[in-house]
Amino acid sequence: MKQASVTINPHAAQPISPASLAASLWRNRQLLAQMTRREVVGRYKGSALGLAWSFFNPVFMLVVYTFVFSEIFRSRWSGLGGDESKTQFALVLFVGMIVLGLFSEVVNRAPGLILANANYVKKVVFPLEVLPVVNLGAALFHSLISLAVLLAAYALFNGALQWTAVFVPLVLLPLLILILGLAWMLASLGVFLRDVGQFVAILTTVLTFLSPVFYPVTAVPERFRSIIMLNPLTFIIEQARDVLIWGRLPDWFGLGVYTGAAMACAWCGYAWFQKTRKGFADVL
Repeated sequence: MKQASVTINPHAAQPISPASLAASLWRNRQLLAQMTRREVVGRYKGSALGLAWSFFNPVFMLVVYTFVFSEIFRSRWSGLGGDESKTQFALVLFVGMIVLGLFSEVVNRAPGLILANANYVKKVVFPLEVLPVVNLGAALFHSLISLAVLLAAYALFNGALQWTAVFVPLVLLPLLILILGLAWMLASLGVFLRDVGQFVAILTTVLTFLSPVFYPVTAVPERFRSIIMLNPLTFIIEQARDVLIWGRLPDWFGLGVYTGAAMACAWCGYAWFQKTRKGFADVL
């Protein structure tokens, strides 16, 4: 006997409390894992190397960065001192690219998440709030592969890792919280304002050059340095380099303040998403 499809009222009010969010994520943890796995595997579906591309891509980019910035631009990083090598410069550069890539991948895709999954809005019981989390999970997987390549390269060229590298999860955690809040906000806005995706693409391009990825903060003229420091990626990039490259302890106070601001942003983004999702069905 054929079962009737389960439907819900898409206009019903949704809970916005942090407790309801935690409960939803826990309740749908298996769904999150399955959809994240499908997202990761689906990206390389049909290719001969499959998931191996997630390893070869960062290796290739690491080689390209080393050649372009050390041979063509002949850039130098002040913190490396006189014994700077091409490989050391590439590793410092790569840390910034990992952080920037994680942020850009999630934020750029967020405005189209609901549009790409419109069938979930009306027809079935589906926790729409998990879609940005799945997006973040897939991006985080690729960032972790890049991080593994970075650590392997650092150990190869320097003989051992900095012991402070164990703190990198704590450095990245507040960024992940911030990204998730932005993803919820942009996923909702993308339904009602289709130009949001274009604006976000331009914004992330601008952030590429306003983030200390290709240069140290100390290279920025003093009168412009405050602008660079307002960039939410700047602090995380600098902290990631401290623990991964320079062997310094994290700025615990700065991370605490950043985490508090990121949690506030995440809750605002989630609350906005839950408040506006009742209008998704009408627009789609």
